[in-house]
Amino acid sequence: MLRGKCWVIDGDTIVIDNIRLRLAGIDAPELDHPWGQRSKWALVQLCKGQTITARIRPELSYDRVVAECFLPDGRDLAAELVSAGLALDWPKFSGGKYQHLEPPDARRRLWRAEARQRGRMPPNSRSMPE
Repeated sequence: MLRGKCWVIDGDTIVIDNIRLRLAGIDAPELDHPWGQRSKWALVQLCKGQTITARIRPELSYDRVVAECFLPDGRDLAAELVSAGLALDWPKFSGGKYQHLEPPDARRRLWRAEARQRGRMPPNSRSMPE
C-alpha cells in the first residue's frame, strides 16, 4: 500500500513518492491522441490536493507499477475516469470491472484506445476530431 499526494502524468498514470503507477484495469488516450489532454486534466482535478491511496498489484505495465488508486472518500480513480467517458475499461486486465460504467459512445470517441486494446493501433492520424 502506498499513500500520498500524486503527480499526474496522463489519464492513466500517476506518480506517488517517485513511483510511477499505472491505474489498473483501464486505458486512457495518450496525450497526443484525441481526448488525451482532457483525460489528464480530469485526473488532475480529481487528485488535486488529495491524498491518494494506491493498492499495488503484482503485474507490471511498460515498466510501471500497476495499482488500484483511491481518493480519501473511497472513490476509485479508474472508475471515475471511465464513467466520465475519458478512459475505457480494459477487460483483459480488469475482468470487465469497469465496463458497466462506460458511456454508450465512449468506445467510438476513444477509438485509438479501443484499437490498442484489440491490437490494431492505427497509423498516427489526427483525422478524428476531439
